[in-house]
Amino acid sequence: MTSTIPKHKKAKALKNVSRRPAKDLCSECGLCDTYYIHYVKEACAFLNQQVAQLEQEAHGRSRNLNSEDDLYFGVHLNMMSAKKKQPIEGAQWTGIVSSIACEMLTKGLVEGVVCVQNTPEDRFQPMPVIARTPEEVLAARVNKPTLSPNLSVLEQIEQSNLKRLLVIGVGCQIQALRAVEKELGLEKLYVLGTPCVDNVTRAGLQKFLETTSRSPETVVHYEFMQDFRVHFKHEDGSIETVPFFGLKTNKLKDIFAPSCMSCFDYVNSLADLVVGYMGAPFGWQWIVVRNETGQEMLDLIQDQIDTQSVASKGDRKQAVQQSIPAYDNAVTLPMWVAKMMGVVIDKIGPKGLEYARFTIDSHYTRNYLYVKRNHPEKLEILVPEYAKKIVSQYKLPK
Repeated sequence: MTSTIPKHKKAKALKNVSRRPAKDLCSECGLCDTYYIHYVKEACAFLNQQVAQLEQEAHGRSRNLNSEDDLYFGVHLNMMSAKKKQPIEGAQWTGIVSSIACEMLTKGLVEGVVCVQNTPEDRFQPMPVIARTPEEVLAARVNKPTLSPNLSVLEQIEQSNLKRLLVIGVGCQIQALRAVEKELGLEKLYVLGTPCVDNVTRAGLQKFLETTSRSPETVVHYEFMQDFRVHFKHEDGSIETVPFFGLKTNKLKDIFAPSCMSCFDYVNSLADLVVGYMGAPFGWQWIVVRNETGQEMLDLIQDQIDTQSVASKGDRKQAVQQSIPAYDNAVTLPMWVAKMMGVVIDKIGPKGLEYARFTIDSHYTRNYLYVKRNHPEKLEILVPEYAKKIVSQYKLPK
């Protein structure tokens, strides 16, 4: 008798990190911790980058490389800036992501939400869960700035007989999710993404905190913000800011995961809806609606948010070109110089969508050089056409 068990269910999860197919480029997305490991060679962003194909499947078209907004920000119906009228207490910003997830559960659009809580022992150690209640969603508020195996819960979806699901995740996780979406047995999948760049291991995060913050043990969360400063929030509610240009690049250059140094999906191209910060004014969130499903999700909280149109100001290109050799040579400035530069650039530097393009350009040029130097055989595989076009605007060192 022929077995009717799908091939992926016969596959064994690879618990041993050394056996991960992507090897040192593994982003620990969690796919290889499940029997969906069967699809890893097609699904993994670091083995088979396929953003254009998956954009077509998820959004009905791939991005138009002749449109600057498409080129940089991916397929979208709309972009805006937004913030909650009544912020959620303890949220990293105002709580837009948490609010959407809670509404989807409350209104019965989904039966579960894949999100990331933290372990009882460590506020920054990620613990992926399938939340079934708003309370469980709220327990996941605040970013966990470390590599997180979100997709490790995929087997639980089928075991729990869930049919309508919301997944919250970052680019590499969402590409793998989209690649196996048809195998999950769902009636409806919603994907809420956040932009992501420069993730670290838990040990790398500790080094960053100890090298950068005045009180690493009391940091609740942090973010690289539009004012060219890192904002640390501490347990007592105080905010500490450190200028980008004052970071100890010579000590921190090697803490970022190789997968993040080889990633070109900063803006989470395959999510239905993306909520971040980098294209919005300071204090607001940047929202990218990619398709009708994303609009459906945003509509749930429309009466809870203030919105305004996105704007763009300044010229990023000179700043990007200067940043390439500075990062390459691990230039670290005296703090007084860094603070002065931060003030000046905050006043005259790129704003809104131009700031977003600045940070995309900076990271894509850096990552292109990293792949070219460390994985030259994978340059054509890992770098999508839109990233090549963005990088081609700049003169790169060898």
